[in-house]
Amino acid sequence: MAAIDLPPDLIALERSAWEAIQTGTLTVDAARAVHEAVAAFAEQAGIPRLDVEMELKKAVRHPADVVETA
Repeated sequence: MAAIDLPPDLIALERSAWEAIQTGTLTVDAARAVHEAVAAFAEQAGIPRLDVEMELKKAVRHPADVVETA
């Protein structure tokens, strides 16, 4: 799978949710916001939602594994 050019606002939303998961403070509303943003981006970009979600989680949770594209 080729790298997906994720928008900064989507990365920030996922990063916030990931921090909340780690502290045990994630709310249903926050999780829903991430899910809806991922689904909207995937639809707009014509990319399967699961591919976007996997790339987003990798970018936030394992940034050293993400190859930067110019």
